[in-house]
Amino acid sequence: MPYKHPPTPPHLLALARQMRRSPTPAEAKLWRALRNKQLGVKFRRQQPIDGQYIVDFCCFATQVIVEVDGDIHAFQGQADSARQRELEALGFTVLRFTNEQVLKELDAVLREIARHCVVEA
Repeated sequence: MPYKHPPTPPHLLALARQMRRSPTPAEAKLWRALRNKQLGVKFRRQQPIDGQYIVDFCCFATQVIVEVDGDIHAFQGQADSARQRELEALGFTVLRFTNEQVLKELDAVLREIARHCVVEA
């Protein structure tokens, strides 16, 4: 069943807009590779989900979320795990990559994302 968008609080929309304007170097590099349906599906960046989360990249057609984790994520493992479980309960597949993976192994990252983004005809 496709994801249904609940209303997003205005403060979350403003935060997502701000995050789109100032991406990390890894997010900017990955966005250049994902934008304009370069993998055959449309991705959105800094996308509000379920009125409470902002995910780095989301493809609604395949229900795939891509998160690019910086150093801070080493200290918030439990929160990330709980957030991931909630997103998966909404029907999404969550793929996580480190900044280093995106910056140094972009081709491998894109292959893994593409493997999960097959649109069923």
